[in-house]
Amino acid sequence: MPFFQLVSVKLSLGLVLGILIGYYFEPSLLLSSVLLATCFIGLFLVYRLRIKINESLFGITSACTTVALGIFIIVLSNPKNQSNHYTHAPITTEATFSLRITEVLKPTQFTQRYIANVQMLDSNRVSGKLLLRVPKDSIVPSLAVDDTVIGYGKMEEIPAALNPHQFDYGDYMKKQGIQHQLYFDHQDYIRIKTDSKSLKGMAYRFRELCIEKLKEYPFGKDELSVLEAILLGQRNDLSSSTYDNYKDAGAVHILAVSGLHVGIVLLILQFLLAPLRRWKHGQQIQLFLILLLLWGFAFIAGLSPSIVRAVTMFSFVSYGLYLKRPTHPLNTIALSFFFLLLVKPLYLFEVGFQMSYAAVFSIVWLYPKLQRFWNPQNFFLRKTWQLLTVSFTAQLGVLPISLFYFHQFPGLFFVSNLIIVPFLGILLGTGILVILLALIGVLPQFLAISYNSAITWMNQTVGWVAQQESFLFRDVSFDGVQLLLSYMLILGLVFVCIKPKFQRISWALLSVLLLQGYTIFQLRHVNNKEQLIIAHQTANTIILHQNGNQLQVLHKNERGLDYLLPNFAVSERIGSVAFSGLSHSYQIAHKSFFIVDSSAIYPNKTVDYLLLTQSPKLNLERLLDSISVGQVLVDGSNYKSSVALWKTTCKEKEIPFHYTGEKGAFYFDLEHY
Repeated sequence: MPFFQLVSVKLSLGLVLGILIGYYFEPSLLLSSVLLATCFIGLFLVYRLRIKINESLFGITSACTTVALGIFIIVLSNPKNQSNHYTHAPITTEATFSLRITEVLKPTQFTQRYIANVQMLDSNRVSGKLLLRVPKDSIVPSLAVDDTVIGYGKMEEIPAALNPHQFDYGDYMKKQGIQHQLYFDHQDYIRIKTDSKSLKGMAYRFRELCIEKLKEYPFGKDELSVLEAILLGQRNDLSSSTYDNYKDAGAVHILAVSGLHVGIVLLILQFLLAPLRRWKHGQQIQLFLILLLLWGFAFIAGLSPSIVRAVTMFSFVSYGLYLKRPTHPLNTIALSFFFLLLVKPLYLFEVGFQMSYAAVFSIVWLYPKLQRFWNPQNFFLRKTWQLLTVSFTAQLGVLPISLFYFHQFPGLFFVSNLIIVPFLGILLGTGILVILLALIGVLPQFLAISYNSAITWMNQTVGWVAQQESFLFRDVSFDGVQLLLSYMLILGLVFVCIKPKFQRISWALLSVLLLQGYTIFQLRHVNNKEQLIIAHQTANTIILHQNGNQLQVLHKNERGLDYLLPNFAVSERIGSVAFSGLSHSYQIAHKSFFIVDSSAIYPNKTVDYLLLTQSPKLNLERLLDSISVGQVLVDGSNYKSSVALWKTTCKEKEIPFHYTGEKGAFYFDLEHY
């Protein structure tokens, strides 16, 4: 494993380990500071005495220092360790907030969403980021980056997932350093114009100007949204059908301005600026112009996190190409990886960051080996083989991550990539020209129509590939342990193919046995598993009864089933699903369970669990006085005003109360009945 011998790779792995330890164990800032200082002192002493000691001690001390550095930077990024963070300011239920918009998110059905820096909380100057939500309104103009907003409202934590295996938006935002949200109605805030403009704000306005200019030309709605995505990094206007087509065809990376696009732009710039090498100091001038134009492309694309990461990575690559030193290509990639995590440690938890570096690592490592395996002389065969191997190695690198997050894998990824990627450079180069000409108002109609037709062809090609559903592997159950074991297996198989040795073959076989053993264990665990869950769903009552790989769904209506069931069925490896309506009374092992709905049919005897649904009109205090109830359960189908009243009543009666809208789904403890 020669790449593990690279210093940059070792440092990166140590930093990753430290970030993971610091994030999940949350040591104090004092402890992490003392640990880092101790490691630095130890490293300094070992370095000064390196002639008299074993070299391995220096390596161990360096690794410990890097791990300690990872722990320190992630602990330092925790809001509770930032003295000026808004969470440390005195606050009651509601307060006056002064916010500065830093990012415009894709809107939901009813609200516009923004990331905002908190500048003032009441009279306290503070810092930190939160999620701002305002109602959609066609009359009130949307907020923009750098807008200052002053409003009065109540800050709330971003709720965690309330149902099993549901996407946890709260955890997702926490890994971006955001833990709270504000909701302002239009009468709750005012927008203040400010003359100070950030670089990101200027990039946002320039991008919006580009979009407005492009709308003056004959681009179709879908075509314009794809143009915005691949060149301007704006995906908010993409329709769900277009996005799903690209995802199912294995070409969704084309819609995100990231490493692929920046790499193609770098190749174009190297080709166009190659004549500069003939001049004195031409290589330095070429490097300067390449870096300038790469960051100019990032500016056009709005300086989104994905484009900033990609341009940073390829800036390192460009500098490495300029030096022309005999170094491993992975050395440059690992250095950019280390630098980005050092500046933004929370990048480690972003899916885009993980997939980008997994793909690039796989390409840089495996592509040259496949080219040595076969290098045809025929130009067409050689280029086809190169495209296939690049696509294959990239997909191999991201396969476990794709299965873990998205539970699907497009079998025809090589078809869409083989057809589209060769023309992506032309689309990018021509697209930049189209944008520049549109900005100055001299874009020829024939060029706009031709470019629109090219994007239409690309959309149709992707749509055709996506329709071949027999080659799309959906609903693949895949967890974190399988993710790690899969990468272990991929590494083992690749090493065996490169140079079969006993140790490498043993590694590969052990990986296969561990992966198979864990999968068998999971299947046996599912077959012996039984659970009963009251799910949270607005305007519906849903009870899930899992017995092995069979699931029975008891429900009031069909609202929310298509959202709740797919992820649950995949994660729990469900084989069959049956549906039925709700009754009022059930027996759960030796416990009684009664449902009171809008029909207001009450139990007349002692019950262990009382579920209130559909906002029944009842006097809960009188009911609890008349019968014995072990625990009161309330789901999301009830009015919040009723829930608050019932909660107060149960607190006075000292009866356990569970509201799924606050505590999440309720699990019956079947194992102890």
